[in-house]
Amino acid sequence: MRIINLIENTKGNEECLYEHGLSFYIETPKHKIIVDMGATDKFIYNSEKLGVNLEDVDMCVLSHGHYDHSGGILGLYEVNKNACLLMNNLAGEDYYHVYYDENGNYVSERYIGIDKRILNLPNVRMIESDITLDEEISVFTGVKGRRLWPKGNLALKVKKNNVFYQDEFEHEQYLVIKEGNNSVLVSGCAHNGILNILDRYKEIYDEYPNYVISGFHMMNKSGYSVEDIEIIKETANELKKLGIKFFTGHCTGEIPFEIMKEIMGERICYVHSGEYFEL
Repeated sequence: MRIINLIENTKGNEECLYEHGLSFYIETPKHKIIVDMGATDKFIYNSEKLGVNLEDVDMCVLSHGHYDHSGGILGLYEVNKNACLLMNNLAGEDYYHVYYDENGNYVSERYIGIDKRILNLPNVRMIESDITLDEEISVFTGVKGRRLWPKGNLALKVKKNNVFYQDEFEHEQYLVIKEGNNSVLVSGCAHNGILNILDRYKEIYDEYPNYVISGFHMMNKSGYSVEDIEIIKETANELKKLGIKFFTGHCTGEIPFEIMKEIMGERICYVHSGEYFEL
């Protein structure tokens, strides 16, 4: 299985662009898959540099309904009108980042949802529950746990009838790829918490995956509190017990990654824009 990081927040391959966004190309014996499509169409430029022919892609998966994972979808459609786009049926709702002052008073808001034109593309397939597409590919949702739930989620809201509600990330979905004895779990940001996602995986498949490709939504531009650091360390200690190899980046943040790396060692790897690996 060949996996290429087409776009990520940090510079990797010198010939490739980078941005606050995420996109992976995954090639299996039966499929050529794009998981998430960045904040813009920069991943298309990188695809050309990396020798990925987007016209050959047969499946695209949107992990959740945020702009930094969906921004390149319309650009990709101009290149490839045939690939099926799998997205959760709630991914098109109105998602916002809401900013508050130190007293908890509203300051401003920023729309972070998808471009609504995506919903009218003819190749969209809305996913409402767990599905198995073939012997290689399945998708699951329905993560309800809140163990070490990322605190950064608290500012992320869904607007309904002009009222903000806490985003519970029901629009997040997870790709599972099975090839031989290997199983790979692919998540975008793991807003629901990577431990809760893995709990749900084990509930469905009665085992853990061999590999996980996911951000951990631990990045905090305003700095890290003692509680934040403890959550990062506790998460890393729990993940270390599972015997899984993790490939991460994007919303994990470089400081949280270094803390996790110290605990998890070779069990965790940061994948930068334009870098690739094989499983």
